[in-house]
Amino acid sequence: MNALVEKIKKEIEEFVANADAQVVKGNKAAGGRARKAALSLMKDLKDFRKASVEASK
Repeated sequence: MNALVEKIKKEIEEFVANADAQVVKGNKAAGGRARKAALSLMKDLKDFRKASVEASK
């Protein structure tokens, strides 16, 4: 589960960097990367939720 948490942290950093580049600098390509990171992040957060529920049983 530690590896999953580290992966989520990395994806959050990637999302924030790309979202800021789109909003602040108007970089359209960064917007695409931010959306892709958001989809990946959603998947990993669902996996974390499943693992967390299993660990609490």
